[in-house]
Amino acid sequence: VWSITGSECLPGGNLFGIIILFYCAIIGGKLLGLIKLPTLPPLPSLLGMLLAGFLIRNIPVINDNVQIKHKWSSSLRSIALSIILVRAGLGLDSKALKKLKGVCVRLSMGPCIVEACTSALLAHYLLGLPWQWGFILGFVLGAVSPAVVVPSMLLLQGGGYGVEKGVPTLLMAAGSFDDILAITGFNTCLGIAFSTGSTVFNVLRGVLEVVIGVATGSVLGFFIQYFPSRDQDKLVCKRTFLVLGLSVLAVFSSVHFGFPGSGGLCTLVMAFLAGMGWTSEKAEVEKIIAVAWDIFQPLLFGLIGAEVSIASLRPETVGSADSITGNFGTERPKLLGPPSTQLRFHFFHIQLST
Repeated sequence: VWSITGSECLPGGNLFGIIILFYCAIIGGKLLGLIKLPTLPPLPSLLGMLLAGFLIRNIPVINDNVQIKHKWSSSLRSIALSIILVRAGLGLDSKALKKLKGVCVRLSMGPCIVEACTSALLAHYLLGLPWQWGFILGFVLGAVSPAVVVPSMLLLQGGGYGVEKGVPTLLMAAGSFDDILAITGFNTCLGIAFSTGSTVFNVLRGVLEVVIGVATGSVLGFFIQYFPSRDQDKLVCKRTFLVLGLSVLAVFSSVHFGFPGSGGLCTLVMAFLAGMGWTSEKAEVEKIIAVAWDIFQPLLFGLIGAEVSIASLRPETVGSADSITGNFGTERPKLLGPPSTQLRFHFFHIQLST
């Protein structure tokens, strides 16, 4: 590799930084998994991956030699998002989703919008931010990470927990739609803040992103139900590479054409429809995609941890962030549904914003 890339594989090079971050994140996740606390569940490995990235960024000697370009970091995170949304789409149960569609909409939209509005109010009156920037901050904080929710729900679904009432499907779908809503809201407010076009256009663009995402995802989903045909060799591998390739293409294309929210929605809809058509063969595709996620999970959380720089933080910034995001014991609205699916969520937020 060094003979081809040259300085990129040496300390300070981009490939060198990615490889070091990848292995450190894996080691960090394994080490944290060894910590056992009495009466408490095991610590999640992703926390160790975050800490590994955080330490690499904030230890001067290491940070000087481990450098990753922002474009590479952003691209790798986008690929990881594509993979986790494919896993979410394939893991959805169509019967449970149909039964709980009303609860799913409320669970995905209600908490995100309420938290975004609350954060915007606090940011405007406590920090003096303009309303547009307050809502930008609100949608950043209101997003739910599918990379955290989806693997946990797939694990529970694999063990048969909550499957009868559709709990894993509900949370995977709601978490994914919540994230897409936050991306759409963020970009809408960002367009208004920088005055790129009229306010009406920026608001309608959010609706257009949803329409484009659903329409494109539906077309691609029905397409890969029947192509490649069932009589081909290595059908599972071909389907896996096709669904992953199209999902990555959708995410990058949507960003390129200025509709970033539509890429994730397209991926989710496409994977869901493809899974409905593949029926019994879907499990084999999910196994291969799970391997791809095992590779990109350390990269994703390691890169997220490496984005936090202590040197750029000031005491007053941390205090202001705590006043907005440290809503200890904050309770999100009760989500009323059928008697068997009434849910009440209590969120204990400890967040650090830069």
